[in-house]
Amino acid sequence: MLKLTQQDLTLDAAGPNGMPRRTLAGLALPYNVEATVNDGTKVMFMPGSLNSGGKMPKLYLGHDSTQAVGLVTAMVDTPGGMMYEARISETTLGNEALVLAADGVLDAVSVGVNPTRFSYDEAGTMIITEATWQELSLVPFGAFAGASVDRVSASQSIPQEPEQIDNIETETPNEELDTMTQPTETPAVIEAATVAPVIYAQPRSFKLPTASEFIAATVQGGNVLAEMNARIQASAPNITTADTPGILPEIITGSVYDGLNPIRPFVTAIGVSAMPQSGATFRRPKITVRPVVTQQPTGQLNTLDPSTVTVSNTDISKLTFGTYVTMSEQDLDWTDPASINIVLNQLAIAYGQATNNYAVDTCHGAISQTSAVADTTDPADWIAAIYEGARQISLNTNYLPTHMVVTPGTWAALGSLVDSTGRPVFPQIGAMNAPGQLSAANWNGNPLGLVLVVDKDTPGSFMGHAAGPAAGFEFYEQQKGAISVDVPSTLGRTIAYRGYAASFMADATKFVKFV
Repeated sequence: MLKLTQQDLTLDAAGPNGMPRRTLAGLALPYNVEATVNDGTKVMFMPGSLNSGGKMPKLYLGHDSTQAVGLVTAMVDTPGGMMYEARISETTLGNEALVLAADGVLDAVSVGVNPTRFSYDEAGTMIITEATWQELSLVPFGAFAGASVDRVSASQSIPQEPEQIDNIETETPNEELDTMTQPTETPAVIEAATVAPVIYAQPRSFKLPTASEFIAATVQGGNVLAEMNARIQASAPNITTADTPGILPEIITGSVYDGLNPIRPFVTAIGVSAMPQSGATFRRPKITVRPVVTQQPTGQLNTLDPSTVTVSNTDISKLTFGTYVTMSEQDLDWTDPASINIVLNQLAIAYGQATNNYAVDTCHGAISQTSAVADTTDPADWIAAIYEGARQISLNTNYLPTHMVVTPGTWAALGSLVDSTGRPVFPQIGAMNAPGQLSAANWNGNPLGLVLVVDKDTPGSFMGHAAGPAAGFEFYEQQKGAISVDVPSTLGRTIAYRGYAASFMADATKFVKFV
């Protein structure tokens, strides 16, 4: 940090004939420093903006003209800012100000100026190039960095060791002060009006007038009323909601919003089979070898060809799905709406989403037959692929497909199919002679007679026979629901939601993937 030496200002702590002086000295206003003044305006004073050859400003307390305590006796304009020396009058109020300044209570100064030539930069900061310095005030906190009382020279009745002010520290190096210039892109300069608003670096302290005083000022009118209104406006604090958080109510309206539709499209479509209660696994019988009937050899009493029937057992393992949370007793007791209900509902939804994802993934992963769709925008390709899939299923099982499980992307592609005249292939309205219906408002379509199942969890689209007693895929589930236990050591409660699920691909030949 470099020091700004006052080459042009020499202040002597001793007055004429060696008598002590009642003076203050320091930096009144730094140049090229942005600050926010009393009305919220951001300002920056440029070098030379305060005329040091004009009338000496008066010295106030807190920008209150009724508390005048002295007069600025010297002004020296430097590249870094305007330096000052002020004399405190020998009055009761002056003595109090001098004591407060000597004790370091009033250790900052704030200027009151009338801008006469200024402009605004792109950030909205007022760049002041000319201004009339009207007054200087002693304040506990200044708006500009460096504007302070650097020396107090008091009378003998107020003990004070004069501080040396040979060097005044600033935050701006001397080299930088010599090279500072105004912004290169300066908007058009605005000439101030005849009566420009006075800018105070700190809000003025002002006792609000009584009703009779305000009425008297209103009767007098003119400058008296104008000055009173300006001082009321400047001294009145701006109160926003940031100042009154203690009386702002927090209103909760409506139920808690949840953006997820808690449905299980695939599980709902194929249905849920009851899971046996006991055992970690259970068996599902399946015919693996069927009898073969042949024609009896020519003649009578000839031996028929032998055959057999094989029923194998498939072991199905039970899987456990669940999760838990631990809630504080305070959260359980104090929340409204009750957090316990919200948490339980979310745990149940999460369990449903996980089991649906498990079921559709397991079914899709077990399918080996495929049917190709060369062009997803061509209705002929889709119709050919669906009928090819139905052919493969019926060829092996004598069953036809019942469901078509698709991703949201496939559902959108099917709904966007149009014929050569631009009409929807699967219309929602006027579906006479159409091969099915689809709607953007719901998923309950029936392309080529199949039950449409739109599921975001499916890794790919497929079709198959998934209904009735001969369904090719089975899903088993035992929902256990919620369970909770108190944790006395932490004053909490652990809540879990769980269930058992299992799947069985009975016959993969009843399903075909679309590729």
